Amino acid sequence: MSPFKAYLIDELEGKTQAGFVTMDEAQLDAGAVTIKVAYSSVNYKDALAATGAGRIIRRYPCVGGIDLSGNVESSTDSRFKPGDPVIATSYDIGVAHHGGYAEYARVPADWVQPLPAGLSLLEAMTLGTAGFTAALAIVRMEENRLEPAKGPVIVSGATGGVGGLAVDMLARLGYQVTALTGKEAEFDYLKRLGAAQVMLRSALDLSRLRPLDRMQWAGAVDNLGGEVLAWMASTMQQGGTIASIGMAASASLKTTVMPFILRGVCLLGIDSGYIGEPYRSRIWQRLGSDLKPRRLLEMTHRIGFDELPDVFDGFLQGKARGRVVVEVAAA
Repeated sequence: MSPFKAYLIDELEGKTQAGFVTMDEAQLDAGAVTIKVAYSSVNYKDALAATGAGRIIRRYPCVGGIDLSGNVESSTDSRFKPGDPVIATSYDIGVAHHGGYAEYARVPADWVQPLPAGLSLLEAMTLGTAGFTAALAIVRMEENRLEPAKGPVIVSGATGGVGGLAVDMLARLGYQVTALTGKEAEFDYLKRLGAAQVMLRSALDLSRLRPLDRMQWAGAVDNLGGEVLAWMASTMQQGGTIASIGMAASASLKTTVMPFILRGVCLLGIDSGYIGEPYRSRIWQRLGSDLKPRRLLEMTHRIGFDELPDVFDGFLQGKARGRVVVEVAAA
């Protein structure tokens, strides 16, 4: 293996520094599977890590990128052989273990998934951790007996990667989806993804939250936390289900037990980072079949590897829409 290009995040005198470097095989982390990376993606978590805006990195230096797809270069694990198309997301990738922003990556075999039927390496990274998180939220709500006949489902942060994918997936499954957004200019985009209704977040009076408000939603996917999540809880139908998947607005939650006791509402925490088998492979299989978004390419912006540093600020400023896929060494 010849020296290769990587985007390395380091810390100097308490300040985050990141940029392209040349690495060699000896600098890769321990693991059974070495992968020639074709694609990675950019998530909000990646932007926090690369800029130091969030204390995401747990080990310096670290190659960024929590997602990657590519072909096996070499493997000491019998489950994988050279040339196999694979994906690896989450766990410690890109935060405490060299990640997908490099032409090669080496990771533990248990972190690797064979490329699911129905997906290309590009499509797998268009989904990435965001798609896996959205799908896991839907599956967990299904396990809690959510189904289209029970009523509408609301998705907050709907123009983001996870939110947009959730809107598309839920609409494909037959749900009546309401997209909640702070961006009035994106109404048409959200309707193309499958939203039956689009609500502007500024139309909500979050300063006067009631413990129990008018029942509206059978299900909810929340990317924001804080007051929006509290409002969702107060407006759930009897036996409704909320999947909490993000805290882009706030990590706090000020509410009462009334929705949970008097209406039987369930609040499900969605941990896509470390959930293992059998969930992980089952979710990826469904992402290649009935949960594969219909508008996947429309919500995707592809960039070259050299363009990577230019996109992080857009995520931090809330300007990003959909998914950003990085062509690391795409064929």
